[in-house]
Amino acid sequence: MTDDAQAVRDWWRTSIIDMAPGKIEFRGHPIQDLIGTVSFPQMIWLMTRGDIPTADQAALFEAALVAGVDHGPQAPSIAAARMAATCGVGLNNAMANGVNMLGDVHGGAGEQCAELYYDIENRMQKGADLPTAVEAGLNAWQAVNGKIVSGFGHRFHKPVDPRAPRLMKLVRDAAKKGAVYGNFADIGEAVQARLSLKRPLAMNIDGATAVIFCELGFPAPLSRGLFCLTRSVGILSHAWEQMEQGGRNKGPMPPAYLPTFEPET
Repeated sequence: MTDDAQAVRDWWRTSIIDMAPGKIEFRGHPIQDLIGTVSFPQMIWLMTRGDIPTADQAALFEAALVAGVDHGPQAPSIAAARMAATCGVGLNNAMANGVNMLGDVHGGAGEQCAELYYDIENRMQKGADLPTAVEAGLNAWQAVNGKIVSGFGHRFHKPVDPRAPRLMKLVRDAAKKGAVYGNFADIGEAVQARLSLKRPLAMNIDGATAVIFCELGFPAPLSRGLFCLTRSVGILSHAWEQMEQGGRNKGPMPPAYLPTFEPET
């Protein structure tokens, strides 16, 4: 093979897939051996992490994915997908429109919360006890990001986000089985307790799933990617429902309601 030909082959390098005529292998596993033997959550894990999780790890991972699929048309990603569908675009375009709404404010809280948890864990590894590490971690977080701590509080679910207690119970159950250690569950609950000194504050879906992703060893940025993946199920469902309902050019408000005009001063 000439140097030029090898340079072309080396332009993209991947350890994810080895594909040639008649051959498809993901992370060294032939596709025919994976089909029908691994679950979709296990496949996600294999593709992003390189190995196949145990059944208990996969079950906990799947619970986090299930919990975040949808939160209704008031969620910007869902609203955007439904509005796009009324403009006559295809299902893939409507889905892309919704996924593209997932940013730092809507969709990024899980990554931000995981960063906080990992920072607190790092402080504990350096010798701080849990309360001291939580206090220092929160102070550092709020100095940079402001008083709102990602993963805690919810504009609808007060004082409890119904998804979080269930997920946290599953983490504790998994820890009893040895699937995870439970360290990040301790951290998450300690953060919630510290933030609830003046009034009860819910651990929300982002705080709970961040516990799970950290327990399972996912890097913080993957928390955002995994949320995009799971929320795409809701985006798909709503876009399809809107297409079936019909309607053209449906904006964020019914036609009888117009935005408030505010003249320049």
